[in-house]
Amino acid sequence: MMAKQIPIWEKTALTLKEAAEYTGIGEAKLRILSNDPNCDFVFWNGNKRMFKRTKLDEYLGHISYI
Repeated sequence: MMAKQIPIWEKTALTLKEAAEYTGIGEAKLRILSNDPNCDFVFWNGNKRMFKRTKLDEYLGHISYI
């Protein structure tokens, strides 16, 4: 039995690659943004950077250059 694929826009947490695909922002820029110690839209699962989709949406809604 195959696992059900969940669309990116319905996922709670996104990988760096998924976040780049979802937002249209490059992986390098997302790394820079998420390296900020005050960043509230990223969490770490071991050494894997994960993005909180709803918090990322809120953040992107507050910046004017995108």
